[in-house]
Amino acid sequence: MAEATVSPLKHFVLAKKTITAIFEQLLDYVTEGAAFVEATYRNPELERIATEDELAEIQAYKKKLAVIGEVLSRRHMKVAFFGRTSSGKSSVINAMLWDKVLPSGIGHTTNCFLSVEGTDGDKAYLMTEGSDEKKSVKTVNQLAHALHMDKDLKAGCLVHVFWPKSKCALLRDDLVLVDSPGTDVTTELDSWIDKFCLDADVFVLVANSESTLMNTEKHFFHKVNERLSKPNIFILNNRWDASASEPEYMEDVRRQHMERCLTFLVDELKVIDPVEKAQGMPETGGALAEGFQTRFQEFQNFEQIFEECISQSAVKTKFEQHTIRAKQIIDTVKNIMDAINVAAAEKRVLSMEEREDQKDRLDFVRNQLNILTEDTKEKIKRVTEEVENKVSSAMTDEICRLSVLVDEFYSDFHPSPQVLKLYKTELNKHIEDGLGKNLADRCSSEVNESMHQSQQEIIENLKPLLPSGAQNQLHLLIPCRKFDLSYDLNCHSLCADFQEDIMFHFSLGWTSLVNRFLGPKHAQRVLLGLADPNLQIPRPLATTPSAASLPAATPENTSPDDFMVPLVMSLASLTSRTSMSIIVVGGVIWKTVGWKLISLSLSMYGLLYLYERLTWTTKAKERAFKQQFVNYATEKLQMIVSLTSANCSHQVQQEMATTFARLCQQVDITQKNLEKEIARLSKEIDQLENIQSHSKQASSWHC
Repeated sequence: MAEATVSPLKHFVLAKKTITAIFEQLLDYVTEGAAFVEATYRNPELERIATEDELAEIQAYKKKLAVIGEVLSRRHMKVAFFGRTSSGKSSVINAMLWDKVLPSGIGHTTNCFLSVEGTDGDKAYLMTEGSDEKKSVKTVNQLAHALHMDKDLKAGCLVHVFWPKSKCALLRDDLVLVDSPGTDVTTELDSWIDKFCLDADVFVLVANSESTLMNTEKHFFHKVNERLSKPNIFILNNRWDASASEPEYMEDVRRQHMERCLTFLVDELKVIDPVEKAQGMPETGGALAEGFQTRFQEFQNFEQIFEECISQSAVKTKFEQHTIRAKQIIDTVKNIMDAINVAAAEKRVLSMEEREDQKDRLDFVRNQLNILTEDTKEKIKRVTEEVENKVSSAMTDEICRLSVLVDEFYSDFHPSPQVLKLYKTELNKHIEDGLGKNLADRCSSEVNESMHQSQQEIIENLKPLLPSGAQNQLHLLIPCRKFDLSYDLNCHSLCADFQEDIMFHFSLGWTSLVNRFLGPKHAQRVLLGLADPNLQIPRPLATTPSAASLPAATPENTSPDDFMVPLVMSLASLTSRTSMSIIVVGGVIWKTVGWKLISLSLSMYGLLYLYERLTWTTKAKERAFKQQFVNYATEKLQMIVSLTSANCSHQVQQEMATTFARLCQQVDITQKNLEKEIARLSKEIDQLENIQSHSKQASSWHC
């Protein structure tokens, strides 16, 4: 049958396409939002921006929307026909299909559920439940007819009948018609409802106009009403052509059916309001009784109204709840995005404040480190100068007391070279250890105290700049230990050139007198001059003809030693010129003094020589050795006073500089940590700005 006008069922088709497109957009939106919330929640740098509950909620909505979208894509308008046996359910469906598709006739004909839906093909076919085999639609009578039913089919099974859409306009718009066995031939109403009725959009109760509504029919729909909230129920009074034989009762019977049907729907089931009205539709079977043309027009009117009703009902039942649910989901997702936006904004403000604090802290650390570096340099310089002066003064005093230290040395002494070599080695070690100990006793305590005090000042000044972990571990970073100065005198190398003179020298001998009179340095020159007549020695002012040719000495260019050395040389030359001179002088003395006095003097001189010679023992030699060593070592040690004091000050400088360097390394760690934290906060602020922008954009989304 060609459609004169656009079918009301198109409304459902268009609504289905529209809502499917909306849910696809909504699913994309929620999917993107779920990915955004999950990324925000999983980001370890953005804690408490998105919560686990928000993530779980939006992911649950994503799954629900996916299920709803899948359901919408395969949704049909489902109209289920129920009624007593032989009430004409199959006949009504056949009339609506404009062909005898379903088994119908007198008696119990429909044995199972039959679902009729459209197919795009030209051939009709059917499929039984649990099988993919396409069977000829002609076998539907064999399968579903109760008089010659397939033994394998039960009353609770479903047979799908696929009828070409080109043969029936109703099936072109996703309409499914379900025929059922009589409600009075089964006790499995509950299972039927659960299996075939819960997703139905419209229920059509086909009643027999020759009788009234029976309790079996009411009982079925009471059970449906228990499981569904206000199901859409149509009551179709069939077999109305029977009233043609009694026209005088037609209106009364119509009114009676109308009142009882309305009472059932309004008062018992409460599925419609009392103000709503229903229309009675005559049956459209093949009986051509009187008034057929009128009934045919009424059936066409019924089809039109029926299409409008099931379309509106289907849109309402299929899409209304989904639309409400979609709005709820949008509102909830918007609330989630708003909450994330607010949390990100609050976190961003805190992060910006924290970043400014960290920048101020970094500037403070840098400036303070520069100031403390200059102050520490001055402190180290002052302490090292104090140490240098202290060590120099102490070492000078100890050099003056060197003889005491040497006298305290006891070891086997013998003039032999091997013993003397060992003696010198041990003496050098004794002096080095003794001087070191004495210097340590005099300096180390004060140096340690001064240096420790300076180190503590440095530590206290730098402590606020250190990392919190280092502040609690300063005892490990800067261990509190006693600092010992190292006085490396190296006496063995310093006195390696010492040459002792432990030969016997008479105190009134010529060499001793010259040494005593002129000193060791000039005495050596004089003695070398006597041994070598060709050695040129400066002469005094000319007093003899031989000296007249020499240039005259003046007080400006002649030192006292320059006078004394020539004088002694002149005296020595006078005594050695000739024996005659000695005899003359001796004679003069002899005559002047007398032989007794001379003999006495010579005897005393000899006795003194003998005494000194006898007392020149090993002990005397050791004393002479020590005295010579003291004189030699004193001169050498005085040469290294400044070097030793400078070395000690350098040790103190190194110790304090090392302490300061370790602290500066920790301050560098503080600066690096601050720089990393500033970079992290900047990155976090950028991320939070992106989150704010994304969440704000998502919050404003609507469909």
